[in-house]
Amino acid sequence: MYTSYFGFKENPFSLTPDPNYIYFSRHHQEAFDHLLYGINERKGFVVITGGIGTGKTTLCRALLGTLDPSIKTALVFNAYISDTELLETINQEFGIETPPALASRKGYIDSLNDFLLETFSNGGNAVLLIDEAQNLSPTVLEQIRMLSNLETEKEKLLQIILVGQSELRNLLSAPSLKQLDERIMVRFDLKPLDKEDIRGYVEHRLVVAGGKGDVKFTKGALDAIYEYSQGNPRRINGVCDRALLISYSKDEFNISRQTVQKAIKEIRGTLPIEPAPTVPLHKKPVSLYFLLFLLIIAAAFAGWIYREPISAIILPGEKVTVEKAVSASRTASEPKAKGASIYLDDQTSLASLFRLFGEEDSNDTNAADTTHLGLFSFSARPEHYRLFKKPFRLRITGSESPSEAGSDAALPSSESRYLVIRKITPQGAIVIDTEGKERPVGNEFILKQWTGDVSWVYPYENKNTILLKGMRGDDVLILQQALTDVGYPVEQTGIYGEQTFEQVMKFQNDFRLLTDGVCGIRTRGLLYQISDIAHFS
Repeated sequence: MYTSYFGFKENPFSLTPDPNYIYFSRHHQEAFDHLLYGINERKGFVVITGGIGTGKTTLCRALLGTLDPSIKTALVFNAYISDTELLETINQEFGIETPPALASRKGYIDSLNDFLLETFSNGGNAVLLIDEAQNLSPTVLEQIRMLSNLETEKEKLLQIILVGQSELRNLLSAPSLKQLDERIMVRFDLKPLDKEDIRGYVEHRLVVAGGKGDVKFTKGALDAIYEYSQGNPRRINGVCDRALLISYSKDEFNISRQTVQKAIKEIRGTLPIEPAPTVPLHKKPVSLYFLLFLLIIAAAFAGWIYREPISAIILPGEKVTVEKAVSASRTASEPKAKGASIYLDDQTSLASLFRLFGEEDSNDTNAADTTHLGLFSFSARPEHYRLFKKPFRLRITGSESPSEAGSDAALPSSESRYLVIRKITPQGAIVIDTEGKERPVGNEFILKQWTGDVSWVYPYENKNTILLKGMRGDDVLILQQALTDVGYPVEQTGIYGEQTFEQVMKFQNDFRLLTDGVCGIRTRGLLYQISDIAHFS
């Protein structure tokens, strides 16, 4: 109705999954990269999950439009089918003709296998994409697993992409589907758009629809769209479509916050606006929830007991920290330092980090002259830091001013601040202050400051940066030693065989790295930090 009035060629906010309108946010670009990686590297199984309306189908259609013509594709959109119907549908999508006399499960599989072998021999690849996969029955999923057995001695003939809602993760984790779940080499959970993506998303769709820049959504309107949609593309499309209709009736080209709010009210009716989505419980370690629960209870108890200011315990203006009732546990609270601060700026923290590495590396007589030093950054869960064996720095929350840790001159509030941690202790850690002196802090203090953003110095030689299955040599032997050292035992053969491959994948999965069985810079950098290995090649 309003398309010609605003000068559009078509409706910019249609709810159909048109790949021409895909907006590559950070999350969508990562998902797209995972899909391409799984296909090009012939990983066999790829799983993409995400909430309703997050753009999974649009993303997959955009992917299929970019694949090389040598890659054959089959799309299955109806997940409510039997295992035999699945095989028949796959063959139809690939254009495989199966004679009526061979119209059976075995006949379909034999025909598919012949097609895949021919495609492979011609240098091609084959992709099976199943949408709404959360609706597949266990019997059909088992049949899909069996299709992954169609392979040569070295390559998977069929790349299978399962796309579904978040329930698909729970379905695949069922004990009965363990064999299938363990074959999935690439996974990605698609998140909604970030708030800063909203303007780009809306303007992108207006331009693709043929807009000339006449239609404008104000900042207030965009804020209201995010508050309602929480970054869900389908909701964004719905409210923008209604807002344009309202603006058309009012002869307005500037869409205001009031117009968007009216559109939301018309869409929602009397239903309340849903709150911002939280991370599902299964995505966070249960131990972390339990720890946070204990910290909240302890903090409330301490707040009651120490409700009166006690100058001997708390410095002026300092927030109350959790302390145990016995004097032996005083290191669990924030240290009451005088003079130097334990909160360092970027330059000072880096200098301290490299100085600490130099002190420890000077004792290593095996260090090669060709060793290079790099700064390795990693996002770590709070329970992982106690595994660290080398000095590292932690970017902190910034909830307290540096003066609370003894600094007379606070850093600018906009500047990042860090803790440089020399080593982990049973009670907490030893940190380095601005004067280069060691200071003890408690575990609770570290957890209070934890952001997960950690970095450390990583020594390496500029060769063989990636170790793959089938490789052999001293580099592989060092990898095997490191894996065994951190609790992933493998035979020390110097050959990157199946056992090493499986243990690397297990290590990657446990530490939330890309689970591909390839030992690249991130896998090696983390192994260096938590093992006793002094250097990687």
